[in-house]
This record gives sequence, C-alpha cells and structure tokens, in this order.
Amino acid sequence: MTRLYAMAAAVAMLALLGGLFAYVQLNRPDDEFAQCRQGQIAGGDIGGPFTLVNMAGQTVTDADVLTRPSLVYFGYTFCPDVCPFDVVRNVHPGLIALTGSADQVRTASQAYKTYYRKQDTGDEFYRMDHTTFTYLMLPGTGFVDFFRRELTSEELAESVSCFLEAKGAAS
Repeated sequence: MTRLYAMAAAVAMLALLGGLFAYVQLNRPDDEFAQCRQGQIAGGDIGGPFTLVNMAGQTVTDADVLTRPSLVYFGYTFCPDVCPFDVVRNVHPGLIALTGSADQVRTASQAYKTYYRKQDTGDEFYRMDHTTFTYLMLPGTGFVDFFRRELTSEELAESVSCFLEAKGAAS
C-alpha cells in the first residue's frame, strides 16, 4: 500500500512539473534576439528619455542621438581607471560625447540603471566609481542587450552584428 502511495505521489509530482514547464514555455514572449543574447536581463526596461548637452554646447535628447543602432556607455572625465581606455577622443569619428547638469546626468543614469558615485578627495580632483556596461540600442526597438567591458572588440562586433542581422530579418 505504501508503494502505491509513493508511485501516485511521484506521478502527481511529474505531472505538476510537466505542467509547470509547459505553462512557462507557452507563455514566454517571443524574442527575436534570443540567439544573440549573452545572458538574461532583470529589473525592467533599460533606457528612456534623456536631455543632455553635446560637445558643441547644444541641448540634445535621446531622440536626437539614438537615430541608428547605437552603443551607449556612461564614462566620466574624472575616472582614472577604465574610462581613459574605454572612451578616448580618437576611438571613432561617430562617437558622441554628452554631458549635462547633475540632474540631467542623474536622469540619464537612472533610465539606464547605471551606478555612479563621486569619491571626494578633498580638493578639486576626485574619482568616479561607476558601472562599465555598454548598452546596445536599436531604433524602433530600444534596448536589446548589454555588454561587459571584458569583451574583446571582435566579440562585441560579432554580437552587435547578430542583433543587426536579427533585426533585419524581423523587419
């Protein structure tokens, strides 16, 4: 009799797990970029409206600068560690450097769910702690993935190409 109960419990457990698996698979949203993703993203939407200032002193919005596939990175002038390597003036002629008031930068940072904190040194010089993700934004789609700075330029280019090809196939 005990054996019968154990078998019934095992069958019920398998049916429950199978049903749960089927429910998750059937209710999963279609992801046109699934084959390109490096990992999973948690925490809601990334990206959103911002108003910042370009190097010519003109006020620009996300709609002005994110008009084609774009890599978005939050770098800081007072970051002596990674920013000089990640964001230098001669990286690419299409590099758009933006700045703004403390409120404008905070709004953009919050939209992209980045972290930054000024380390006060007691004089005019300071350091910035901050996240170092690069975000891929596609027009009409918005945020599609993020990349860690440890990726080589070849790996980043390959991943971006995958997204662009998937977007072209989906259009």
